[in-house]
Amino acid sequence: MKGVALLLLFVPAQDVDLRSEKGKVEIRVDGEAVGAYVFDDGAIKRPFLANLRVPGGPQVTRTHPPAEGKDTTDHATMHPGVWLAFGDLGGGDFWRNKAAVEHVRFVQEPKGGAFTLLNRYRAGERVVCEETCRVTVLRRGAGLLLVLDSAFSGPEPFAFGDQEEMGLGVRVATPLAVKAGGRMRDNAGRTNEKEIWGKPGEWCDYSGILDGRRAGIFVVADPTNPLPSRLHARDYGVLVFNPFGRKVFKAGDAARTEVKPGETLRLRFGVLLYRAPGPDGLDLKAEAAGVLESLRELARP
Repeated sequence: MKGVALLLLFVPAQDVDLRSEKGKVEIRVDGEAVGAYVFDDGAIKRPFLANLRVPGGPQVTRTHPPAEGKDTTDHATMHPGVWLAFGDLGGGDFWRNKAAVEHVRFVQEPKGGAFTLLNRYRAGERVVCEETCRVTVLRRGAGLLLVLDSAFSGPEPFAFGDQEEMGLGVRVATPLAVKAGGRMRDNAGRTNEKEIWGKPGEWCDYSGILDGRRAGIFVVADPTNPLPSRLHARDYGVLVFNPFGRKVFKAGDAARTEVKPGETLRLRFGVLLYRAPGPDGLDLKAEAAGVLESLRELARP
């Protein structure tokens, strides 16, 4: 893969400033606020990234909360921007805010473009499991790369169920949705909901034209994830990388992914927020190679 090395150059981490505030970590690049990681919110009982924008460019996630008259307003407390959530984890529904993810503490305080949190998943009074979540923010030539790395474990067995609403989700800015003229494209060359929904996906781009240039969100699943993802892709603006659904996607019997005491299930994704030089967009295969290299370089033991 000649020439790929040119894509792997990162802008130094000091360009990224992470500021811990009440209930969130604000992300700033070159002094500009480009979004926030929220871990304590009254309406949404799980962590999420909101109001994400390309440095020096447009916002590429739907405004949170959605703006009446400007945004589609469906699923306002379920689709806040970028998130990792599960409709059935140990019998609890963390996607629809019927169960709650409790922020325990920072394992690593925000510094140098990264931070690590310990989260506890509760269904009522019952603790289902704990998650160690590391978030890394990197500059790339096309925009901003977020690497989300989560490890799940617990003292008792727990399992991930078989639903559409499981995994890494993004809700794109309203003008980028397919219904507004945007486009989805995956690693197999498929486009939009009709072709992509329920299919396995290594990566997928959701983008549209803003001010004559293509902008959007490009998601890459780490190939070392224990299970491949299928894509819950919708033309109204949501894209979910789901490692657990099988029957729901008409791809086999109902799946139940169990994690036993002493075991850890780890999920990693790269999320690139970008604006391309023109309307044609990025060389997605080349960008995927660059994101995968980032995932390899940042892999922790």
